[in-house]
Amino acid sequence: MKYLVLLVVIVVAYMMWRNARLAERAARDAAPPPQQPRPVAGPQDMVSCPVCGVHLPQSEAVAGVRGLLYCSPEHRLRDGG
Repeated sequence: MKYLVLLVVIVVAYMMWRNARLAERAARDAAPPPQQPRPVAGPQDMVSCPVCGVHLPQSEAVAGVRGLLYCSPEHRLRDGG
C-alpha cells in the first residue's frame, strides 16, 4: 500500500513539473519579438548665423531677404535681412 501512495505522489509531482514547463514554453513563444532599432537620420547640412556665429542645421535656420540664414527671427531683424 505504501508503494502505491509513493507512486501516486511521484506521478502528481511529474504532472505538476510538466505543466509548469509547458506553460513556461507557451509564455516564451507568445512573447512579442524584439523591436527593430529605428533607422538613424542621415547627416544634415549645417549653416552659421552671420550675427552670432552659431552653427545649426539648415532645416532649423530662418531665411533672410538676401539669402542669408539666421539662427532666430531676432537676429534676422537685427541684421536687416
